[in-house]
Amino acid sequence: MKTLSPEFQAHLDSGATTLCWCWQLVRNDGAVFGFTDHDRKLSLDGVDFEPASGFEGTEMTSSAGLNVDNLDVMGALVSERLNEADLASGLFDNAQVSITRVNWADTSQRVLMHSGNLGEVTRAENAFTAELRGLAHLLNQPAGRIYQFGCDAVLGDSDCGVDLDAAANTATGMVSAAGSARTFNASGLGSFNDGWFSFGRLLWSSGANAGRQMEVKTHRKETSSVSIGLWLPMSEPVEVNDTFRIFAGCDKQFATCREKFANGLNFRGFPHMPGNDFVLSYPTRDDRDNNGGSMNS
Repeated sequence: MKTLSPEFQAHLDSGATTLCWCWQLVRNDGAVFGFTDHDRKLSLDGVDFEPASGFEGTEMTSSAGLNVDNLDVMGALVSERLNEADLASGLFDNAQVSITRVNWADTSQRVLMHSGNLGEVTRAENAFTAELRGLAHLLNQPAGRIYQFGCDAVLGDSDCGVDLDAAANTATGMVSAAGSARTFNASGLGSFNDGWFSFGRLLWSSGANAGRQMEVKTHRKETSSVSIGLWLPMSEPVEVNDTFRIFAGCDKQFATCREKFANGLNFRGFPHMPGNDFVLSYPTRDDRDNNGGSMNS
């Protein structure tokens, strides 16, 4: 149940309303964005809500149980702050979203209608569709530790303890030959072993992708060059002479933790857990007599 101020309730009861929708997005990096379907800019609690024509939302439903409440918002990529490149690079992934119904003639009269996180975003030409997930979706996420072979720490975090800024774990490189937006050859990495940066992270420091990062899928040291493959293509073209900083990767296995990083004491997995053969095993009878012969002989 929504609680409305007496003034807002009186406005709704008047039969002639001046209402609009306001969407506020808070990215994981702390950047705040506001959009409204009104034709003029509005300000709520110090946040400017930019007029965004073409915004359209599906029906908004709420349930009393633990089902995840979802709705979709469709719109045109007409804002300089909300563009295809930023969406493609993942800057808005899992952003916090709040949707408010506002009396644009008196913005103190408003009610929060929905809050949650940004889910799947699809893009087509100059338009996008964004899934908004209710807060109940957090209950579907794993919490706590998982009993598994692999490590559940993030390389370089407080649980792991590996220093990614150490010279052995990071390097700066430059694109020497661009194959695509996700594969290229690089210079400056020749002193590192093959695969050292696989499953690591790459942060662009110049070029069209400057400031953006992507996970590294493969790092191959070949005879005369070093090739890098990313898990996903960058939102902007990768060009020769683009520079980047790359960080070592980890496949979450105990042998890698012990031998590559000398960090076995901080391994956050369970490498000695019994396998399926042990779990499914059962006692068997030994048919040999006390003299070592077979009781059936």
